[in-house]
Amino acid sequence: MATPDMATITPKLMRGLDPGSLIPDNLETKRILTVLDKMIDKLELSSMIPCVIESLDNFADILGPEGTTSLVEHQKLSKEMEYLRAEDPWSSLCLLEQLKGSTRNVLRLLLPNPVVCQVLKRQALVRESPAKVFIKALKEFRNLVLERLLTSPEEEEEKLRFMKAVSLQIKENTETITALEAELAATAQTQEEEADWKDNVIKDLQTSMQDLPQDSKTIIQQMKEEGEKQQKEELQASQARCAGLQQDIQELGAQLNALVLEHRASEMALRKRKCRMEAEIVNWIQKYDTDMGEKEAEYEEIQAAYEEEKAQLSLLMEKRDFLLPEYSQIEEEHRILQEKKEQASRELAIMTRAAICIQAFWRGYLIRSIFKSKLKKKGKGKGKGKKAKK
Repeated sequence: MATPDMATITPKLMRGLDPGSLIPDNLETKRILTVLDKMIDKLELSSMIPCVIESLDNFADILGPEGTTSLVEHQKLSKEMEYLRAEDPWSSLCLLEQLKGSTRNVLRLLLPNPVVCQVLKRQALVRESPAKVFIKALKEFRNLVLERLLTSPEEEEEKLRFMKAVSLQIKENTETITALEAELAATAQTQEEEADWKDNVIKDLQTSMQDLPQDSKTIIQQMKEEGEKQQKEELQASQARCAGLQQDIQELGAQLNALVLEHRASEMALRKRKCRMEAEIVNWIQKYDTDMGEKEAEYEEIQAAYEEEKAQLSLLMEKRDFLLPEYSQIEEEHRILQEKKEQASRELAIMTRAAICIQAFWRGYLIRSIFKSKLKKKGKGKGKGKKAKK
């Protein structure tokens, strides 16, 4: 018996029941969800630290000496914490800080090892962890925060309209049931009156039958039978109508009870979720303010260091501008000197080639002179021989 308004509002409200269909489109929303996801991952990993300690021999090769030592120290601190908590709870506060620091160190060692993280997550699906309920609640809180952050004012108004429509439908069903009950009571009253009237008629007929002659008894008996038959038929029809009305009343009552229970459960869940989300949002806003204060202080330190490095860079640039002309002059002198060296080398090469040519020419000249002198001596010897023959 949903109204048209409920039919149009319900599909929009059903989006919040599926957290996977909600996609954050705001930078602040993504940052808050990133913080929650990282916290859930760290909490899941920290809840499996005892499992790593129990199987320390299996993880020793992956974690290395440093990781093994940190886990052993963490195990000692955990045992001391359990002992002091049982003996002296107040003295365990100092040790609690050490245990927190040890947990952070162990997480820093486990997070860079994806193999260990995957193994621990697979074991977390099999083994029951004391923090599993809290992690599940934290995941539900993450979905609630996401739904709250992504709920627009229009969707809030749709929820209010939906609740008003449900209340109006319950009111209308209640009025319908009341009207049907009144109609049923009126019908029952009418049937009782008709039955009383028929009983009076039968009694009158019975009384008059005693006074009538014997021949009229058959007619009276027929009239009586017809009256009883008609009374039975009308009574059966009335009973069938009463049964139908009673069934309608039961169905409407069941629908009313279902709507009331659904409305109460939805209202209670919405109130609880609203209280939890408001408290958690206040906590996260405070934490966000604290983190932003720390980031601003860190930014101011970085800005101061940047200004100092910028001043040093300015001094270095001034020195560079001062030394650049001198450097250019030195480079020019080097270039001129190099050109002189190259010129001298070229002149030396030319002189060397000229000397070689002169030496070659001189040697050729000496050789030709020697050959000429030898040829002359041979010519003179031949002339003397011819003269002696003559």
